[in-house]
Amino acid sequence: MSDQLPLRRVRFQWPDDLDPVWTPRVPELAIAANAVSMLMPHAEPYVVASTRAAIGHGMIEDRALAEDAHTYLSQEAQHHAQHRRLNDLLIARYPRLRRMDDACAWTFAKLRRRSTKFGLAFAAGFETIAFVAARWVDKRQSLLRGAEPVPATLFLWHLAEEVEHKRVAFDVYAAAGGGRLRYAWAMTVAALILAAGAFAGSITMLVGERRIFHPTAWFRLISWCLSFIFVALPVMVISALPGHHPEQLVDPAGLEHWLDNLDPETSTVPEWALP
Repeated sequence: MSDQLPLRRVRFQWPDDLDPVWTPRVPELAIAANAVSMLMPHAEPYVVASTRAAIGHGMIEDRALAEDAHTYLSQEAQHHAQHRRLNDLLIARYPRLRRMDDACAWTFAKLRRRSTKFGLAFAAGFETIAFVAARWVDKRQSLLRGAEPVPATLFLWHLAEEVEHKRVAFDVYAAAGGGRLRYAWAMTVAALILAAGAFAGSITMLVGERRIFHPTAWFRLISWCLSFIFVALPVMVISALPGHHPEQLVDPAGLEHWLDNLDPETSTVPEWALP
């Protein structure tokens, strides 16, 4: 990857009749991913607003970092716009998700009342967790075998860009004079919000799919949750230590060069297609 973040304009064609369980071999994977998607149109605008405030308040003096921050904001804005389209389809299929959507809006409205530095710390911590998610998915891409291409591509594109801009939110926070304790606290808040949202959304969709009492569903979800925690906790702890920088994290090999195949004329990335 180049040092300068590239600006992409990516479009997805969402079918109105999209099956929300877009991983038929392992339905719980789509359910868990959809639950996380419900958070994105709320979490990412908060991250964008916090970073934009730092730029507006003159907290970023380094010109190259400011340029990367603007590109980072553009990437994040595209992420939440595409997730909003997916979420609209999910809410139409599972009307009870509207309550979760409202709860997310309320939660992030509360967070917006906090200081800009907390918002930047949240953004940096949130991006660390997103990087962990990319690493986790990268090692389990076989679970996407037979998945519907549009939602699978959305999540892979999103995670690949999270890997690409993993350092920017952290560098903005550092440039604003942020400390490690605030970073650790904000990252913990981000992790708890993501965990609560993923749990609530997954339960709602399991009920909707009549899989709430399915033993296999619970075995898969619990095992995935434990494996994610096993990956995430060490990275979260290490990232909060003095002297650590996101560039020291090893990028997941499978996603690192996936975005090189972007078609600039059609603004599309290659659709996931693993039979």
